[in-house]
Amino acid sequence: MPDSVQEKISLVPFLKWAGGKSKLIHHYKKYFPKEGFNHYYEPFLGGGAIFFYLRPNSAILSDINSDLIETYQCVKDKVEELIIELRKHQINHDADTTKIHKYYYDIRSSSYTTPIERAARLIYLNRTCFNGLYRVNSEGQFNVPIGRYKNPKICNEGLLRDASVALQSAQLEVRHFKEILNYAKTRDDFVYFDPPYHPLNHTSYFTAYNSCSFNEDDQKQLRDIFAQLASRGVKVMLSNSDCQFIRGLYTDSQVFSSQNLPKINEILAPRAINSDTSKRGKISELLITSY
Repeated sequence: MPDSVQEKISLVPFLKWAGGKSKLIHHYKKYFPKEGFNHYYEPFLGGGAIFFYLRPNSAILSDINSDLIETYQCVKDKVEELIIELRKHQINHDADTTKIHKYYYDIRSSSYTTPIERAARLIYLNRTCFNGLYRVNSEGQFNVPIGRYKNPKICNEGLLRDASVALQSAQLEVRHFKEILNYAKTRDDFVYFDPPYHPLNHTSYFTAYNSCSFNEDDQKQLRDIFAQLASRGVKVMLSNSDCQFIRGLYTDSQVFSSQNLPKINEILAPRAINSDTSKRGKISELLITSY
């Protein structure tokens, strides 16, 4: 039987993530497929807010970020070992407020040999860095400064255990988004794309959260994949910035006929990533569906 978004208790993500959708779920609910689906795919996983809300019975979750996928795999398969490691970070971070900065930057500059240690490091940095931002330099080194938190919840044991249960239904893969064409093929499939957003202007160009950028050609390739999936009857939903470039891609008459034009919906989303709090607020984003 197809999944229903009402069948299971929804969860919040265990990671903070730039552009995460936790605060937009109440806007998105009415746009999820009404007739349900059997298989769910999320090729830009990030914090996984939509997955944790939907709790599908069958899912393939993927991302090009291998560190991220490894962390999810550890939460899925070895959550108790991960919790033990995170407790150490929680204790050390809370032990002496005068040494918090040193501890953070020591962990940030460290490398580890086991998946559990690496996953714990990523979660620790995610919970304590500036705005939960994931960013690496050209050499693949995490370079986000420490955030200003009084009592960050580094080891949320209940949330991690709940996430582990939810992830038992999911297959986790390091994949390029184009590989979705090999998997989603019928109207029983639901694909949600949450790519790096196209910048609204040159000062908002945040598309490189790892060593790879996401440029206009990538956006066009993603649009073409959207169209191919839609032509198969796959249910496709995509988030992106509200700008003329993105609107133009999904109203291109050379790609979409008048009968199968995607539906473009405007969503008011909070803008969180700005060091100047006076410039944070709500901004229009697009939620595009094939159904």
